Amino acid sequence: MSDFRKLSGTMLASPQLRLDDIASAAAAGVTLIINNRPDGEEPGAPQGAEIEAAARAAGIDYRAIPIRPGGFDESQAAAMQEALERARGTVLAYCRTGTRSTLLWALAQARAGADPVAIGAAAENAGYDVAPVRAAMDALAAQARS
Repeated sequence: MSDFRKLSGTMLASPQLRLDDIASAAAAGVTLIINNRPDGEEPGAPQGAEIEAAARAAGIDYRAIPIRPGGFDESQAAAMQEALERARGTVLAYCRTGTRSTLLWALAQARAGADPVAIGAAAENAGYDVAPVRAAMDALAAQARS
């Protein structure tokens, strides 16, 4: 069963997708799936190529920006920001629980100049806590405003 959590009007986060979740994503208007989970992290889970093939077969674009547990870097935040800026429609990002996807979305939003307080509230409404990246969000938002 799909567990798509709304972060914004055009952004959803989800735990690991199953192949049958792709039809639900298409029905929800998703036009881009972003995979934030490295292949091999959980061998029994569908790997990136399987999700990509199912997404493309359903007419959904696919992008992989893998995040290993415990760390983000500037290039990943930049790649997420670029993917979100280029997206036409609703984006669904997933990882094991949706947390890394949400944290990366938060960093990308802050990097684009969005208000960290509003980002945090949106994440909290979806059941996620951005506290682990809040200092980085503040710094990125300040940098974007300067």
